[in-house]
Amino acid sequence: MFTGIIEGVGALAGRQNLGGDVRLRVATGSLDFDQPKLGESIAVNGVCLTVIGFGADWFEADASTETLSLTTLGGLHDGAMLNLERAMRPSDRLGGHLVSGHVDGVGRVLEVREDARAQRWRFEVPAALARYIAKKGSICVDGVSLTVNEADARSFEVALIPHTVAHTAFAQTAVGAAVNLEIDLVARYVERLLGAQAETGA
Repeated sequence: MFTGIIEGVGALAGRQNLGGDVRLRVATGSLDFDQPKLGESIAVNGVCLTVIGFGADWFEADASTETLSLTTLGGLHDGAMLNLERAMRPSDRLGGHLVSGHVDGVGRVLEVREDARAQRWRFEVPAALARYIAKKGSICVDGVSLTVNEADARSFEVALIPHTVAHTAFAQTAVGAAVNLEIDLVARYVERLLGAQAETGA
């Protein structure tokens, strides 16, 4: 599990095609990479990946065809900036919201406009996900926990404070860029519970 509070910004250092799957090498950049372990989980632009090898300032992880088809990882170029977060520990503060690292869909940046010292970002959302996104609810965009300011059937808007822009890959994200979206876990479970009630008549 993750919190959606980005711990560092790294970069895609390379990729190796392995029979349809891809092995990614990620430069850790500003991420505190103290005492890494094989098998630990790291969210890369919101995608939970398993560390299979590492050095002093990099790690490698395999991305399956499923992951490549459902996220933006397959289309990233070498050098692309990446939001990084190591898995949370039981003692950590939950500064954002509970994030699984399982991407629900890919959205797109529609607009960025200045709003005093902050920025307003509007994202296009797949129709199948729009119903889970509510005003003042939580959404994870490229691994960043954000609060929804406005939402409609096709898009949603968030506000990014200067700190968020400066300390995430949003500083290099342009209008038109694809982004990974993970809906709030609460919305997913509420729907499942309501569906189960409807099926049983309870």
